[in-house]
Amino acid sequence: MSEQVITPADAAELDTFIDHLWLEDGLSKNTLVSYRLDLTSFAQWLATQNKPLLKVDQADIQQYLAIKFPLSKPRSISRLIASLRRFYRFVIRENKISLDPTIQIQSPKLPRSLPASLNEDEVVALLNAPNVNEPIGLRDRAMLELLYACGLRVSELVDVKAMEVSLSDGAVRITGKGSKTRLVPMGEEAIDWIARYLRDARPVILQSRLCDTLFVTNRGDAMTRQGFWYLIKRYALLAGITKHMSPHVLRHAFATHLLNHGADLRVVQMLLGHSDISTTQIYTHVARERLKQLHHAHHPRG
Repeated sequence: MSEQVITPADAAELDTFIDHLWLEDGLSKNTLVSYRLDLTSFAQWLATQNKPLLKVDQADIQQYLAIKFPLSKPRSISRLIASLRRFYRFVIRENKISLDPTIQIQSPKLPRSLPASLNEDEVVALLNAPNVNEPIGLRDRAMLELLYACGLRVSELVDVKAMEVSLSDGAVRITGKGSKTRLVPMGEEAIDWIARYLRDARPVILQSRLCDTLFVTNRGDAMTRQGFWYLIKRYALLAGITKHMSPHVLRHAFATHLLNHGADLRVVQMLLGHSDISTTQIYTHVARERLKQLHHAHHPRG
């Protein structure tokens, strides 16, 4: 199969998708490179068929997989299908296509890997990293506390409106994927830090400017996903955390720590805003690993 140059339109679609993965999920550079390689290879093959990425049907994908199967390992095929599936689900959400061409494509069965997370000491170090004697540091501490207390996606965190936070009820109204709303309890620590931020930092940062978003920047605008992504990376370095870090890692830590302390999987599903329990079930692997470690450490025949 000779290499083709993909069209500018297809290249732009891939750039938009990769940017989304970076901003929304904070995926590592290597993971983003893998997504791009898989999708670029597919777009190059499509170029030989005179088809753009947004005009693909199920038969095209099956034909491409038939070419790739003899040349690739099952894990590579599984990753390729995952890349295609995620891309086409993204463009559906963006209303660029109406039908998902990957919907009946089956992946090889592989063991699921555990999501990246932080232990509880690392979370404490991260939360303590901002300088809370400064308005911006106080804002950042409040953001980190809310992200961890509620297990939010980064887009949900930066979109929270000031009026959606109820300190008296100890809850925040979150608008998640598909414009679905959920009410999430914040916990005492997050409530205290947000109260301090609202009292001592937000008015100083805004300087009489108006903004309905809870977390604001020195320009008087809403905090962006990109801006917070950089902040959490910087605070991870200050905290001495050497693991790959992104806002999504705190969401994983939220779910993992809840399960480790005995929370029910259905409760975690509701708090995370997962529409399907199967999405949350990856965390049962996390809990099982924790149980194995405890058994090995404390059982006389562990």
